[in-house]
Amino acid sequence: MTGTVLVAIAVILRVISNPLANVYQKQLTSKGNNPLIVNFLTYFLLSLFCGILLFFIQIPDLGKDFWLYSILGGIAGAMGNGFLVKALQTGDLSILGPINSYKSVVGIIAGLFLLSEIPDIWGIMGISLIIYGSYYVLDTTDERFSWKLLKNPAIQFRIWAMVLTAIEAVFIKRVILASSTIFAFISWCIFGALFSFIVLFFYKTRLNTEFRRTVKLKNMNKFLLLIACIGTMQYTTNYVFDHIPVGYALSLFQLSIIVSILFGYKFFQEKEIRKKIIGSIIMILGSVLIILLEN
Repeated sequence: MTGTVLVAIAVILRVISNPLANVYQKQLTSKGNNPLIVNFLTYFLLSLFCGILLFFIQIPDLGKDFWLYSILGGIAGAMGNGFLVKALQTGDLSILGPINSYKSVVGIIAGLFLLSEIPDIWGIMGISLIIYGSYYVLDTTDERFSWKLLKNPAIQFRIWAMVLTAIEAVFIKRVILASSTIFAFISWCIFGALFSFIVLFFYKTRLNTEFRRTVKLKNMNKFLLLIACIGTMQYTTNYVFDHIPVGYALSLFQLSIIVSILFGYKFFQEKEIRKKIIGSIIMILGSVLIILLEN
């Protein structure tokens, strides 16, 4: 009973912290700050915290699986979160949030091949509802629900972010199985910082200029709130992954899409909220059917 309550609390914290982090990411990048710098600094500040934490905990012997999946997860996570922040720079939070419902679909497919978590008829029906519900959400864009929508850079970045972070979720679970929840969190922060820094060179970012523009006193409160949200989001994610299958967990996390829509309305005055909520509810129902994979 206690374990179920703790998982429920972790899910609630995850559902709230993720869209709230998106709000701070969008606020920082919409002011002209480089999204890749914002992404790196988030990982870097979290990794500093983890470095201090390592002095107070006993480090076990970590096998090759831990290092392999930590590296793969770090690459997927750094790239995925980089794409997410770039998407939030110009896209609507109330649209980009619901698109994340497709993450459970990607997670199921990845889990099928890498974790042998096999979907049943409920999973297929859930996937169909997610696609149907997304029609209502995406039909509020200028391009409407069409192939033309895929030419929208924000949508492209969000799709890449969704795919990469869904694959990352599978690697995170493998890291947890090879170590523990806390060491999976530490590896996520440190390897994420390493590979997000490498991404800066890949995109030929002018480091001195961009750091001076971003690292300002007026931005520090938002960065502190951002890393608190991201840290809470990732640790609770790991905790839930440690107790239930990846596809099941990703489906529960889709409850955050309603929060994303409400935050988009409150913080950024985004429009057509009612239609987005209807579509999101349908997508959540699809995720609920996917949850039945557990039974």
